[in-house]
Amino acid sequence: MNTKIPSLLPQLTGPSAIYPKGATPKRVVVLLHGLGADGNDLFGLVPALAPALPDTYFVSPDAPYPCDMAPYGRQWFSLQIRSAEAIEAGVRGSAGILDAFLDEMLEKFGLGDDRLALVGFSQGTMMSLYVGLRRATALAGIVGYSGRLVGQPSEFKSKPPVLLVHGDADQVVPPESLPQAVAALKTAGVPVESLSRPGLGHGIDEEGLRRGRDFLARVLA
Repeated sequence: MNTKIPSLLPQLTGPSAIYPKGATPKRVVVLLHGLGADGNDLFGLVPALAPALPDTYFVSPDAPYPCDMAPYGRQWFSLQIRSAEAIEAGVRGSAGILDAFLDEMLEKFGLGDDRLALVGFSQGTMMSLYVGLRRATALAGIVGYSGRLVGQPSEFKSKPPVLLVHGDADQVVPPESLPQAVAALKTAGVPVESLSRPGLGHGIDEEGLRRGRDFLARVLA
């Protein structure tokens, strides 16, 4: 008898919905929030995305750990120490948790990686890029807001299309993270688009959301 061994990894849960209600999902969009937020934060983007993405299952999991810099919210990894080495170790530590969750979502609906897209914000962008580019089969695409590329491009196993959006007035994740990530991705042969938003701080504006929606509609068509 085949018995599935329970995973020892933390199990991710969060708000989800299928649009339109009752549809059979033909694609999955996973939204990954930033430090100190939870799944409800990015799930607020779904009403703006859903009309362009019919028959899509949207899910926005809570990060696996309580935020250690606030009495509320969640985190993918600690930012108490912000050296490049510490951040990479933190991202790598949660990568397996997210990777297993993506496998779970695809198995749930009987879909392949080419029917899955990731949307990240800040820490969620770091996680999306790290995990998405290291899956053996390319995802449909990755949208990253206000984040940075973590780790070595030599570790990439696939090259899904990527859209990066960043405010040039971001005081949390430096705006120069955008051209640095774009250059590294292009050098590695990853098809990447980018958008710098004038005057925008650490957030997502209407133009960035519109570009993300149009990108997702294209790569998931």
